[in-house]
Amino acid sequence: MSRRRDKASSSMAAAAMSLVQLERWLQDRTERRPVATSLPVLDGYIAAIVAGPASISPLDWICPLLAIDADAFNHGGTPEFAAISAVVQRHNEISNVLSTAPHRFAPLHSRKPNGDVDAAPWCQGFHAAMQPRLKAWAPLLELSNINRGLLLPILLHCVDDQGRPLLGPARKGRDTAEFLRDAHSDIPAAVEAMRQYWMPIRYARAG
Repeated sequence: MSRRRDKASSSMAAAAMSLVQLERWLQDRTERRPVATSLPVLDGYIAAIVAGPASISPLDWICPLLAIDADAFNHGGTPEFAAISAVVQRHNEISNVLSTAPHRFAPLHSRKPNGDVDAAPWCQGFHAAMQPRLKAWAPLLELSNINRGLLLPILLHCVDDQGRPLLGPARKGRDTAEFLRDAHSDIPAAVEAMRQYWMPIRYARAG
């Protein structure tokens, strides 16, 4: 990394609001309809950007994620720029941990009232990042692809626009309930496997 990029990265990190502040900021912006309605949704979205099939300009994904204009990138010292910096910092954290220590990757899941992990918001964020680029993601959605199962622990927590399970209704029974309760534990490994799956394609496209 060049000295100029190091300096820019340090400046962004210094300007970033904390994740706690970012979640409060998102909650205050619900009327603007950002994709990120909560911190877990934002985290899932960023993970899909990091592990997905194509490199994407920050403007193209951060603007809808936060419901901001592109001009916000040009003005430091604003809440919008602090939020952008926090998103960039989290993106870099996820990218670095998946590159150097994937076993340490930990999605920012929320909790249900009973204390169980609620993976749905994170997974909905991941799925939202896929939507504008479904053509690129298509190979992992094909029934004939043996790697299709990589998306299973994520998509089984997602719902469509009508609130219906994306993969159809789950079978009733205790075994299903236990599977759904514990399925989130497979997400970190699935994200890393997807990153590895897409890497040759991603670099080929970038080139």
